[in-house]
Formats: sequence, C-alpha cells, structure tokens
Amino acid sequence: LSISYAGNSNSAVLYPNQQDHITSYDAKKNISNLANSSLEPVGVDGYNSSLINNGAPLLLGIEATTLSNGVTSTDRTGSAALHQTLDGSGVTADEERLWSIVTANSLEFDAWTALIEETERTSEGNISKIRKVYDAFLAEFPLCYGYWKKYADHEARLSSTECVAEVYERAVNGVTYSVDMWLHYCVFAIGTFGDPEAIRRLFERALAYVGSDYLCFPIWDKFIEYEISQQAWPRIAAIYTRVLEVPNQQLDRYFEGFKELVASRPLSDLEDSEDVTVTSVAISEEASENNREKNQHPDVEESSKSISAEVQDAESLEKYMAIREEIYKKAKDFDYKISGFEIAIRRPYFHVRPLNVAELENWHSYLDYIESGDDFNKVVKLYERCLIACANYPEYWIRYILCMEASGSMELAENALARATQVFGQRQPEIHLFAARFREQLGDISGARSSYQHVHTGISPGLIEAIIKHANMEYRLGNLENACSLYEQAISIEKGKEQSQTLPMLFAQYSRFIYLVSGNVDRAREILVQGLESAQLSKPLLEAMIHLESIQSQPKQVEYLDSLVEKFIAPAPDNSSGASTEEREEASNIFMEFLDIFGDVELIKKGYNRHVKLFSRQRSSRESKKRHAEEYLISERGKFAKSASS
Repeated sequence: LSISYAGNSNSAVLYPNQQDHITSYDAKKNISNLANSSLEPVGVDGYNSSLINNGAPLLLGIEATTLSNGVTSTDRTGSAALHQTLDGSGVTADEERLWSIVTANSLEFDAWTALIEETERTSEGNISKIRKVYDAFLAEFPLCYGYWKKYADHEARLSSTECVAEVYERAVNGVTYSVDMWLHYCVFAIGTFGDPEAIRRLFERALAYVGSDYLCFPIWDKFIEYEISQQAWPRIAAIYTRVLEVPNQQLDRYFEGFKELVASRPLSDLEDSEDVTVTSVAISEEASENNREKNQHPDVEESSKSISAEVQDAESLEKYMAIREEIYKKAKDFDYKISGFEIAIRRPYFHVRPLNVAELENWHSYLDYIESGDDFNKVVKLYERCLIACANYPEYWIRYILCMEASGSMELAENALARATQVFGQRQPEIHLFAARFREQLGDISGARSSYQHVHTGISPGLIEAIIKHANMEYRLGNLENACSLYEQAISIEKGKEQSQTLPMLFAQYSRFIYLVSGNVDRAREILVQGLESAQLSKPLLEAMIHLESIQSQPKQVEYLDSLVEKFIAPAPDNSSGASTEEREEASNIFMEFLDIFGDVELIKKGYNRHVKLFSRQRSSRESKKRHAEEYLISERGKFAKSASS
C-alpha cells in the first residue's frame, strides 16, 4: 500500500525561477496575496517556458529586462547614475572609491561587501541608498541568500511589510533552491500574514522546490512547529508522512517524532479522510478473508463474527503505522545509497571562493549516480542544488544543458543556457562558446553568431579560441569569405595595439586555416611572411613556418628558416624577441628535427653545433640543480627518520 499526497515535493519537476502569478501582485493590497499563489507543479509534457519568471514585476523602481526565455535579469551597474544616490544625498569618499571599483569590475566581491558595510554604517536610516547598493550587488550575485535576508531586514526596519514581501519574492526567485531562503520567508510570513491558509500555501511553495533537499529539515521543522501552534493534528501527521518519504539528514529523528506523536494522540485526531479510507480498505480486506474462513465453519458462534471496537482500533493503528514504516524504510534505503555523496558536500551554498577538487569531483560522481536512475525529478533537483555551489563553473552548466537535451527537455536546457550566459557565467567565454555551438546545432545560426560576437566585442576581445571556432563555423556554412574576414579583422585590431601577444598566433592560425581549407600554399606562406613583418618573431610563427615547409612536396626553404631560427634563439642582448630560454630551446629542437629529415650534412652540423653551444650548458645547470634538490630532500628525510627512531 502507498499513500500519495497533493503537494508531495517529489511529485513533479519544478522549474527554476518559476513565478507563481506574482505579476498580479499589488503592494497596496493585503501582503498575504503573495503567498496565496497556488503551486501547480508542471510535468515535463506540460511544460511551458513562459512560466519561468513569468513577467516578473518592476520592483522598487528598478527596471527588469525579461530575456528571451523568461529569465529576468537586472543591470544596475556601469552607468554614471551608479555614483548618485536615489535621493540625491552625497556619498562618502570610501563609498565613492568602492563604487568606482565595482563599476569598473562588477565581480569584485570583496569590494561589494565593503561597499555594503560602508553604506550601512553611514546611511543606516536611508532606505534609498541601502536599496541602491543591495539591488546592484544582488543583480551580480543573486545566490547570496544571506544578503537577501539582510536586505529584507532593512526594509522591515525602514519601510513597509509590503516591501519586505517584495524582497523575499525576489529572493526566492533569485535563489529558488535555497532551503535557508525559503525558511526566512516562511518565518516572516508566520509573523506577518494573518491567514493560516496563506502561510500554508507559502510553505507548500517552499517544499515544492526544497522539500526533497538532503538538508531540508529546517523548513519541515518550521512547518511542523507552525501546525503544532495551530493544533492541526491531522495536518501534522500528514506532514510527518510526507517528510518520511524524503531521504534527508534527519530522517531517523522524524520517524521517532512521528511515533511519539502517534503515541500521544488518539488515532482519530491524526487521521484525515484519506487515511481513514486507506486503513479501512486494508482492514476490510483482512476481515473479508476472516469471514470466508468462518463461512466454512457454520458451527462457530455468531458472537465470534464481529470484531470488538478495541481490536478494530488496534488493527487500525497497526495498519496506520505499518504504512508509514514502509515509507520510512524505503527512504532510508535510498538515504544509505546517497549519504556518502551528501557528506562530501562541504559547501552547499554559493561563494566566490573556489571549491576544492575533491568537492567538484564529488558533484560529478553524485550526478553520475542520480542520472543512472530513472527519476528525472531527482536529476533536475540535484543539478539545481549543484548549480548553487558550482554556479561559477561552466562545466556544470554545460553538463546540465546537455543532460536536459539528451532527455528531450529542451525547455529546461534553454532555460539553463539563458541563466548560464546571462547571469552566472555572463563574463566567462567558455559558456558563450558552448552556447554558440549549441545554437548552431539547433539551427539558430544568428544566435550562434551573436554568441561569438559577444565574446569578440564584449567579454574577451581577441580571444584566439573564439576567432578560430567562429571562422570554422562560417566555413562549415559555406562562407569562406566570412571566415577569412574574421581572421583579417582580428589581425587588423591586434596590429593597432602597441604590443600584442595574440598577433603572432593569429597569423599562424590564419595560415594554417587557409592551407587546410584551400590547399593554397603560396597564400598560407604569404600570411606567415606578413606575420614576420607585422609582429615580433615568436615561437608560434616560427613553428608554423617550419611545419608548413615540412609538409610541402616542393623544395624547402631550409636556409631561410635557418636564418629565422638563428635570430630567434640568439641569446640576449642580441635577441629582441623576449622569448624564454625554454621557448628558444624548444624552437631549436623543432628545427633540428626538421633538419634531420630535410637538411644536408652541413646544415645539420651547423644547427647541432649551435644548439649545443647555446643550450647544453644550461641544461646541465638545470639538471644539476634538480639533482641537488632531490639529494637535499633525501637527506632531510633521512635526518627526520633518524630523529624519529632515536
């Protein structure tokens, strides 16, 4: 037997940042309207991408921009107005300095936190300035639930409960899968909302998103605590039954608490109509079996046909408990399978500091395990949990998107891609390059070009990888002229710079591209010669020249290459390339391999003697230093071992 409860947190896929009719919110009306939004979990088949952040309202006068898939972002930094408070009052020198830092680089987390502290210190009664700094900070770091809580506390202190509720709505929209964020909101609701049903609906919204989190117990505890204050015993029993379905850190405590509840109250106080029906069916089945047995023995006294009220109550209680124990055991079995992964999660919340390698690997292993099962809801929710702690790691966003694509859930894939590119990874080239490839595969060529262009002109101008990938896409699409134009435009831009580390590599890559797609050796060589004329002689250019000559059937320009190599590997001050000793030695080695195949005896001798003269002594010195270091370590270990044994 099993029981299904409406609102079960495991019952349906819930989509991140899904708004629940918030667009109809009017701050002048009763604030409990915010919690009255009914949660209708949407299954995959009935998913509607427009539900995600469905028309998020303009809050506190801040303009919100709704992206193509419904994800809402706010951009309040980077303008001159950023330095002006909303009410026109002045700023301190420290505030001005910190605003300048975060305007120049909005990812300077420490500067942001210092700015918040300075604003709170100097303007503790100025809600406009406090709103300004929190709005700007949380637009960049929406997963910092602690700052949402502080923002709400400021609104509670200086403004109205309506404004507090608005902040909490924005908060649970920004960090939807945070147990702590929903808990703060529910605590606020308990102290503010007058309608118990409104409070219950808010709890149900919370549980729909975070009720199956392994560390979900604070929100379940608060819900139970609230219902105890309402003396709603059937509701309390139902909540216990639901939480017993969820593998969580406090599962054993909930089972013990449930048994204590059952022992302290009559069963009639705990059962709702559904419980009574389920238990009655179970008992009726047993009674029918007993009656069949007794009908086979008509001599049994009539009095034995009826079950006493005491026995019936005992059987009802036994069945009631047996059903819950079965639920608990099933959850406990799954808890045993995932507890190792959960214990290894040391930082489930977001922070700008990097995670250690072990924790990153644990997330991958955990995702592997959950994906190997057949519960799609668990997969989605684990990814959403992962992407709180790992929001700054493109690899997890990419993995999530590809997983959703493979499962046929393109709406979820598109939503995750939008969040990755427009909020959490908006300044990371890797995620935009992935987005370009992903959109190209979907046939969205203009979208792919936009992603590449965003990298070229916005977040990482001159990035070689972006230029190569974009040019390759244009070539795949049959636009060789456009592909060449990309290289030429990039080269032109880099040539305009006083010093460019990228320019030699651009020439080398462009030459390689031309040769591979057209086989035009003369044009490929011409590009490299232009590179030698326009850029400082470098290892990438020299290596490209050697490689191009090595694959030609026509006579090699060996002596020309020899002169270039000699110039590049010459020791300072004769060498103006700025190349390191390692780069110079590696270039010489590459040329020696080329000479060994294509050079004559005299050129090989010349190259070898030059190489030995320049690098053999340095190699001996490096090897000697390495040997001395190893001998020192061995000696120190010996001393330590000797002292330990004595």
